[in-house]
Amino acid sequence: MYRKILVPVDLAHTEKMPKTLNTAIDMAKHYNASICYITVTNAPPSAAAHNPKELAEKLDAFAHEQGDTHGIVTESKVISTPDTAVELDDRLLEAIKDTGADLVIMASHVHGLGDRLFHFRSNGANIVKHSDVSVFVVR
Repeated sequence: MYRKILVPVDLAHTEKMPKTLNTAIDMAKHYNASICYITVTNAPPSAAAHNPKELAEKLDAFAHEQGDTHGIVTESKVISTPDTAVELDDRLLEAIKDTGADLVIMASHVHGLGDRLFHFRSNGANIVKHSDVSVFVVR
């Protein structure tokens, strides 16, 4: 049913998304699908890496480790953008098409005060709304 699963990952927060990562692995095994781990970043240093090249190397290592550990085919892709806060959803939607993904499995945002005040928009909701493929948002 699914051939390629796109999984957005923030390497600085993988410890907060084991349920998402495990769901993607389970789905990949069930459907014999590959996983493309993707990160959208801007150029300044982050908690995950000092620059986009280092981030790409770390994401590639993460993808290979996941593939080797769980016996699935994986790949990685880093997309650089000037402003992730503004362009994240558009870059993810482009990546869905560019990679040929037919399923997206992504983590929901952490709930808090912003939800009650409606200050934070939901990336998952925007991807669901604007994508032509199935999207599984994991809480």
